[in-house]
Amino acid sequence: VRHGESTDNLRSVWAGWKDAPLSNHGVSSPRSAGEALSATPFQAIYASPLKRAFTTAQAIYDAQPSPKPSFTESVLIREQHFGVAEGKPWTYNHEPGLSLEEHFARGIWPVLTGDDERFPDGESHNDLAARADMAIEELVMPHVWQAAREGRKGVHVALVSHGLCISHLITQLLKRNAAEHPGGDYRGLLNTAWSRVEVDVKASKEGEPMEIREDDLPPLSAKVTHVNEHSHITDIKRQGGGIGSAAYDPKQEDIRAFFGGRTSALAHAKSNANDEVAEDGDMTANA
Repeated sequence: VRHGESTDNLRSVWAGWKDAPLSNHGVSSPRSAGEALSATPFQAIYASPLKRAFTTAQAIYDAQPSPKPSFTESVLIREQHFGVAEGKPWTYNHEPGLSLEEHFARGIWPVLTGDDERFPDGESHNDLAARADMAIEELVMPHVWQAAREGRKGVHVALVSHGLCISHLITQLLKRNAAEHPGGDYRGLLNTAWSRVEVDVKASKEGEPMEIREDDLPPLSAKVTHVNEHSHITDIKRQGGGIGSAAYDPKQEDIRAFFGGRTSALAHAKSNANDEVAEDGDMTANA
């Protein structure tokens, strides 16, 4: 699940580990996401500790029926770290004839397209992919193997994270597929949109516990069943007068209710300053 809209989603700045809160508008969609996912009984919810994701995860947890799932923070599912560029304005454009280092020296922070490119003190896409792989191994796979050992199916785990990190989490999970990796591009998620990967231990059966050894793990199947599901935000409209863009203040509940309304999912998408990906494949900065 991607987090709700943050105040930095509305600014053209690099915002990876920069810890902006949800906007007034952004606090509405986590509640709707929680309601939409309340019929899915999660065994565990893992949340990035960054405010925009943790607050979203809390709303999903609050909407879960009893018995409540476990709720755990994990730095492994934080967004990509943009190093010294955090909070700096980003640009798509590279100045002709300048190296990346010369861009940085001039205070120009362009979108990086190479998998190994990074801002000083930041992470590259390959760094993020390695961290996502660790997250899957430590947060998700123990539930997969435990379910098979107990002969259980239909165990649900939620990771509440960030756009770029989620795209790598899905890819790393699919790489555990015994068959050929199906590929796919999982960027460009709307705020609080959710995607779902179904993982199955191939030899497992409901009600039949398996003996699984760590040194001889059985093959898996992994497939994406849903991407960017966002029907829960279809009727959420941005509040007028700049209130929707402000940081969320629970004392403003009456004002938020006053400015409530209805809109389309397309209008909601446009309410973000930037999504992760443009039609040409370039990634934007606020995730």
